[in-house]
Amino acid sequence: MPLTPEVQNTINTWLTPDYDADTQAAIRQMQASGQDDQLTDAFYRTLEFGTGGLRGIMGPGSNRMNRYTLGMATQGLCNYLLQSFPGQQIKVAVAHDSRNNSRAFAEIAAGIFSANGIVVYLFEALRPTPELSFAIRELQCQSGCVITASHNPKEYNGYKVYWNDGSQVVAPHDQNIIAEVNKITSPSEVKFEGDPSKIISIGADIDAKYFAAAKQLSIDPAAIQRQHDLNIVYTPIHGSGVTLVPGLLREFGFTNVNVLEAQATPDGNFPTVQSPNPEEKSAMQLALDQAKATNADIVLATDPDADRVGVGVKNDKGEWVLLNGNQTAAVLTHYLLSARHRAGQSTPKDYIVYTIVTSEILGDIARSFNVKSYRTLTGFKYIAGLIRDLEGRETYIGGGEESYGFLIGDFVRDKDAISACALVAEMAAVAKDKGRTLYQEMVEMYAQYGLYVEDLISLTKKGQRGAEEIQEMMASLRANPPATIAGLKVVEIRDYKTGRIHDLRTGLATDTGVESSNVLQFLTEDGSKISARPSGTEPKIKFYFSVKQPLKSAVDFDLAQRLAHEKIQAIIADMKLQ
Repeated sequence: MPLTPEVQNTINTWLTPDYDADTQAAIRQMQASGQDDQLTDAFYRTLEFGTGGLRGIMGPGSNRMNRYTLGMATQGLCNYLLQSFPGQQIKVAVAHDSRNNSRAFAEIAAGIFSANGIVVYLFEALRPTPELSFAIRELQCQSGCVITASHNPKEYNGYKVYWNDGSQVVAPHDQNIIAEVNKITSPSEVKFEGDPSKIISIGADIDAKYFAAAKQLSIDPAAIQRQHDLNIVYTPIHGSGVTLVPGLLREFGFTNVNVLEAQATPDGNFPTVQSPNPEEKSAMQLALDQAKATNADIVLATDPDADRVGVGVKNDKGEWVLLNGNQTAAVLTHYLLSARHRAGQSTPKDYIVYTIVTSEILGDIARSFNVKSYRTLTGFKYIAGLIRDLEGRETYIGGGEESYGFLIGDFVRDKDAISACALVAEMAAVAKDKGRTLYQEMVEMYAQYGLYVEDLISLTKKGQRGAEEIQEMMASLRANPPATIAGLKVVEIRDYKTGRIHDLRTGLATDTGVESSNVLQFLTEDGSKISARPSGTEPKIKFYFSVKQPLKSAVDFDLAQRLAHEKIQAIIADMKLQ
């Protein structure tokens, strides 16, 4: 397809002295080899600075992650910080993961901050995202950023922006920063020439402080002492977790931590996996193989920026299985509340948090311990926002989401796979101390509360017509909500767009208690939950299924699981989502 005049104009702009010779040469190479499709994709728009920051494929172009798109975003953030904190010495922290170009991007960002008179605490080498969140609060910074594209493929990189509470930016700062970034239209407006006197290297000192804070999370150190040689296999999947996870496990008292050698070296090409995502079994396979070969007790994994945790356990048949995000969040919540209760650490002010598409078993567990629970919109910034709102009045214990994120304690304000790894290992040690496995503990938990099983379907609807189809699907569900789903009576409808919860049994309507979002939920008489949520960033609509199946005894677990999966398939068929 030939280039449009708009795309050609943008390309011409990038072939001016505002852009370096290497960038211009790369563009001319694409032109010479007739790569019109690639040129169109690289230049048809400006890489969007969204509510969390930037994320995109690396390379030359306005729609790519490079020194110029990063630089213009950073300059916009600097301008907003200077407006927001007039007359103050502004400080920011900067971290990066193991991705290709991450170090260079971190140094470019640090240079721009410093050129704007801002003091920069730059990590000396790669570090996990949760440590960046910790450092912002520890060093009393006004903001911070981390160069990462989380678990995206190797071609991507990104830039996540944080505010002074260590949380990803939320309203009104997110929209205000976007407005300032959009005002920057040329690299000539970016102060690239850094001031080295304003850039301070940090590393081991912050690691030590993070370890000291995380160690306070341990609830049963005596059990760890007795089971210190718990056989742990850990993989950082070529990412930044290797800098902290093994060290924190040792700090907790574990002496048999085996880092998977094949994935231990940080490498932005992620050579041993298709995708560096612990949600995918293929990324975990080498760790599972080692666990099987060495008769390990548990497998732990983190994604490249170490905010998501993967867990592998051995079932009663001796097979290694992976826990999904809901299962990990549930067993962690159950352990935190039960262990604190046993240790006499519970207080009437304790609370837990989970997102609206996460398993409702977290709420059931909290109620059984007389602990308050809150639901937030999807995204950890909402959990962090709630922690900020309740600070000093209530005590945050833990919170999680179905997409493999969990946070224990409030000294970090984003999902934290470092501390989660340590607490999962502690759970396994406590179980082993009782002659049990973590898998058996999980099954017992479900036998107590009922079995919840979750699944997710993502429907891709491309182009303008696709976006319209997604709107039509949501409008139809609102206008004609189902009275039954797969033979199950719908008893409650939660519409997060209108902010209303309708109890169809009593006729009562109440507020959702969270800000507006285009999400619809249907709750059935048996405790199942179906959620419809269009993606804010991709041409997709996601349907989340959480079904509840009676489970009276652990011996019936496999049968109950099969029945629950059949129930999900029946719901999918009834809603015509196949």
